[in-house]
Amino acid sequence: MTGGLVVTGKATPRGRFPHVKRAGDFIYVSGTSSRRPDNTIIGAEADEFGTVKLDIAQQTRAVIENIADILRAAGAELSDLVQLTTYLVTMNDFGGYNAVYAEYFDETGPTRTTVAVHQLPHPHLLIEIQAVACRPEERQ
Repeated sequence: MTGGLVVTGKATPRGRFPHVKRAGDFIYVSGTSSRRPDNTIIGAEADEFGTVKLDIAQQTRAVIENIADILRAAGAELSDLVQLTTYLVTMNDFGGYNAVYAEYFDETGPTRTTVAVHQLPHPHLLIEIQAVACRPEERQ
């Protein structure tokens, strides 16, 4: 992969940018959410009265799996990640996010920064993660 790539089968970016871009041995993944290709959101359900239930664990798992799919399309995998920046709408979700995160990564994994933001591009999104991976081009 050279340059940017919009990955088939993933939610279309909500702007003119790629899911992922390679620069030498580094692979940059744009901010990724739990949005499906049909624009529904994993971890967001509404009942018959319109009451919305949002689940940080489901959303975190879906975001990490989406990143894994995007990395695979770029010839890399989660173990190639070197840095993550996580955006949470509320730090009240930090514990749930951290528990799911620990299912995928430990102290040997990527460096990480987690910040709270006022909002994300959809009111049902609780989390978005941006990632950087390093995978030498010759290993593809």
